[in-house]
Amino acid sequence: MKKFIFLLLISVQGLFAQVEFEAKVSKTTLGINERLRIDFSMNADGDNFTPPDFDGFRVVNGPMQQVSQQWVNGRGTFNKMYSYYLLPTQRGSVTIKQASIEINGQIYKTSPIKINVTAAIEVPKNPNDAPQISANDAIHLVAEVSKSNPYINEPITVVYKLYFSYNVGITNWRELDKPKYNDFWSQNLDPKQLKVEEGTFNGEKVRVVILKRVVLYPQKSGRLAIEPLSMDIDLELPTNRRNFFGQVQTTRDNKRVSAGAKTITVRALPEAGKPANFTGAVGKFTFRATPTKTTLKHGESLDLNVIVAGTGNLKLFDLPKPVVPTALEMYDPVHTENVNTPLSGMTGNIADKYTVIPQYKGNYPIKPMTFSYFDLGTGTYKTITSPEIMIKVLDGPENDAPAVASVDSTQGVNKRTISASAQFQFIKLKTNLVSTKKNDFFGSNLFYGLLFAPIFIIPIIMLFRKKKRAIDGDVVGNRIRQSNKLAKKYLSEARKQIANKELFYIALEKAMHNFLKAKLNIETSEMSKDKIREILLSRNAQEGTVSDFINLTENCEFARYAPSSSVSIQQDFDKAVTIISELEKQIS
Repeated sequence: MKKFIFLLLISVQGLFAQVEFEAKVSKTTLGINERLRIDFSMNADGDNFTPPDFDGFRVVNGPMQQVSQQWVNGRGTFNKMYSYYLLPTQRGSVTIKQASIEINGQIYKTSPIKINVTAAIEVPKNPNDAPQISANDAIHLVAEVSKSNPYINEPITVVYKLYFSYNVGITNWRELDKPKYNDFWSQNLDPKQLKVEEGTFNGEKVRVVILKRVVLYPQKSGRLAIEPLSMDIDLELPTNRRNFFGQVQTTRDNKRVSAGAKTITVRALPEAGKPANFTGAVGKFTFRATPTKTTLKHGESLDLNVIVAGTGNLKLFDLPKPVVPTALEMYDPVHTENVNTPLSGMTGNIADKYTVIPQYKGNYPIKPMTFSYFDLGTGTYKTITSPEIMIKVLDGPENDAPAVASVDSTQGVNKRTISASAQFQFIKLKTNLVSTKKNDFFGSNLFYGLLFAPIFIIPIIMLFRKKKRAIDGDVVGNRIRQSNKLAKKYLSEARKQIANKELFYIALEKAMHNFLKAKLNIETSEMSKDKIREILLSRNAQEGTVSDFINLTENCEFARYAPSSSVSIQQDFDKAVTIISELEKQIS
């Protein structure tokens, strides 16, 4: 009897015990190159466990299930746990939504958890975190900075290089976190085509590919940070196993790499000797102000071109403004830039073109103009002064007012003054007369032609529309046939070379670019990946399909030199067929 009462008490205790269902994470703040563990635990057994969608993360392992049950001093405890390992796919604040489970006919949900994802870190701060997915020391991402102590507006370059061992194959890679160059003016110089070359890393011969080049112009002094570039890379590594033909078999792996943060110390421009008209030009420049003509008649106009040319921060300063007499009416300038940005920095010229119209007869001077810049070669300020320009107006009304220069001549709406003697020169005096007599339409050949034309045209139109309606009705079939036809057309050469890895990937890359060339009527081989992405998205292509296209074309270069099996080659071919077919359906 006592035993029965004891068991009854335990049962009642378990019946009225509070059910707990909660989610716990290994950390709430982590770098984008770290893994996160999340556990969903409950103190009672349940059914229909539904995990959240994990938006902003990629599941790399899980779910893993653990169940434990203990009896201590007559009291029983139960615990069941589902565990996942996650990799973040974006920076910022990410919320893990609610998970749910059914226990004793009732639905229980966990509370949402906010996770703060920061820039990549070199070493995980918590040593108890699960280890990262890695391929040992077979692959490295390095950021090379050209100068660590530049002046303000002095160009520096950052080159991102990926080093990998000869026995490592790269099948795919994704940028996890694009660096934000705060307090810098930046210009990306992405290579048009990835090229694998030989190199050395830590004294060992490896392969190297330049992924990204950036030109930076620091905009303030002090210590400035260059954020790291982080990437997620899929690898193929050789194993000790061999297939039936004696070839080394490979295994797939994944690694997240980061170039690491860089810090530079920016020097302020010296105050000693700084000209009053200095507007921030840094580099090596020439300056000139030239009119298209200096002698003109009343009512004619001239163009005054103010040009700065050379090497430096051409897009980051203002050109000097001319000062003209009030008798010369000057309009707002048209600004033009002819600037290239190689690794050494901006080079070319910028110009302001002013249209000037004289109002009176006489001689009018345009004052000399000055342009100042900081010369990086000598570390000093230099000033260039243009000569005075004399404008001679041969005729027109006399100007009783003195030829005074006006600083405000470019402000407001300018209107052309027309003298009384020329007020009628815009009226046309000659007239072309056309006869209004027309031939009678009724009874003409055109009349009878239009009258009987429907008898012959209508049956033809009906037959054409019936046939077209039958073809248009099969929408899905038409799309599939057209997509597959194009895919086979552009990939036929790659299929021929499927037994030769290097020739196959060369043909595959050409096929992908030729497809876009035909569809978009552009030379995609001469364009950067960002430009191709922009064009495809503007033509209503889906983001996922565009990313697959770019990744596959870029991986062709890696795959030519990496170990691969016939299976992976066939998979890449099938992937290309699918991508081309999808793009054919999506591009408008």
